[in-house]
Amino acid sequence: MFEIVRYTAGHADEWDRFVGESKNGTFLFFRQYMDYHSDRFRDHSLLFYLERRLLAVLPANERDGVLYSHQGLTYGSLLMSRQLTVAQTVELFRQLNDYLRQQGIVRVVYKCIPWIYHRLPAEEDLYAIYHVCHARPIARDFATCIFLQQHLRWERVRRRGVARAEQAGMVARRSTDFAPFWQVLTDNLGSKYGVKPVHTVQEIELLHSRFPENIILYNAELDGRVVGGVVLYVTPQVVHAQYSSATPEGKRLGAMDFLYSQIMGTDFADYPYFDFGRSTDNADGSSLNLPLVFQKEGYGGRGLCYDIYEWQP
Repeated sequence: MFEIVRYTAGHADEWDRFVGESKNGTFLFFRQYMDYHSDRFRDHSLLFYLERRLLAVLPANERDGVLYSHQGLTYGSLLMSRQLTVAQTVELFRQLNDYLRQQGIVRVVYKCIPWIYHRLPAEEDLYAIYHVCHARPIARDFATCIFLQQHLRWERVRRRGVARAEQAGMVARRSTDFAPFWQVLTDNLGSKYGVKPVHTVQEIELLHSRFPENIILYNAELDGRVVGGVVLYVTPQVVHAQYSSATPEGKRLGAMDFLYSQIMGTDFADYPYFDFGRSTDNADGSSLNLPLVFQKEGYGGRGLCYDIYEWQP
């Protein structure tokens, strides 16, 4: 029998050690990342012990009788020890459902971690939620991923963008000053989609200060002005473009092509995967942003799904 323990601040060090050693954890699950917006979510994360050994954790929050894994994160399902077996995972979910019923939870919404982020194969949970929980998919977002070691040739329009940027004298530079790019990003998102970045500039600066090797800003500069930028989330398997944007001038001169050429072709060329993230415009992923997909495919990107399931305990 598993011992299921609800997370408290006293578990923080044990939690973080486990995430660092798990086969599918990334820095997003360290408590210093998860808890930066703890005031917005009622945490209901769980730790699973078997014979006093911590074998799994579940980042989660609770709202209106629903357990989410976790609404403040891009992805987040069961994080597993390398020693956890599929038979144990099946039993874990049986006991998890018993626990949730006792807690008055009436529904679970479960975000899967895309497989490219796994350091070892880690889909025992998908088997268990289908056969034990009878989970059903409620959303499937389309993302675009590059297998960097395949070296797929960029489309001509992307290569021409790099050439325009080079001819204009553009410079690609890592920076720790997020404010100029954040203005570019905010202006672009506001004019194009009527939305703001998920993070404020103060939040992204705080997270960068906590994870300077994982959260990295690249700026495209022209005559000392920021005309484009990319914020990368770097994990053991994946370089992910968390935010990217350019000014009208930057777009015309190929700023994004120029930055991605530097990032993928030089600085992170040895990484397995580059993840551009989602290219959908609605909650369930059914509406493709075709111009965005076209741009990403032009760099050699191909399809990756971010799936969300639900079930009743």
